Amino acid sequence: MELKVYNINGSETGRTISLDDSIFAIEPNDHAIYLDCKQYLADQRQGTSKAKERSENAHSTRKLKRQKGTGGARSGDLKSPVFVGGGRIFGPKPRDYRFKLNIKVKRLARRSALSYKAADNAMTVVENFAFDAPKTKKMVEVLNKLNVNDKKSLFVVENQNNFVSLSARNLKNVKVVSVSQLNTYDIVNATNIVVSEGSIPEITRVLATK
Repeated sequence: MELKVYNINGSETGRTISLDDSIFAIEPNDHAIYLDCKQYLADQRQGTSKAKERSENAHSTRKLKRQKGTGGARSGDLKSPVFVGGGRIFGPKPRDYRFKLNIKVKRLARRSALSYKAADNAMTVVENFAFDAPKTKKMVEVLNKLNVNDKKSLFVVENQNNFVSLSARNLKNVKVVSVSQLNTYDIVNATNIVVSEGSIPEITRVLATK
């Protein structure tokens, strides 16, 4: 697969870059994408939700009324879950939502997600670029010239450039990641992917079948 290489002004450079079909043109595996996205989202969960159960509630243990003869249902103390302020039945407890996923499945998921983007013409290759200072205005200009200003965009750069990241930090629909930070969820979540020319060989190396 061949893609044109653009500069940050949105103009064609006259060059093309060859993408490895084993990375960018495979038959996508939807289940692998699902598992990798599920693991990513599970890793974001704090797992600190907690509700008090009956034994943890600070109420008196006094029986509220006699067992029989009242005409109503029998009841115990105020800790009962049927009363307002009582303990919760099977309430949430702190837990770890993380789970293991084989590295081969994760690589397959990333290759599948990239193949979807390449097939949908939602991938743009630009020359390597860096900013001299963090300027949000400059990043907005780059987005406008690449015609991705109205899309949820993911920038993939070879090495993390703090100035580029800081320039995009205040932009709602823009995220900048290095190749080592690239994950399936970000690829799927983005409408368009802008990939620096120098990051293509690194992506190919990282995601190569092993």
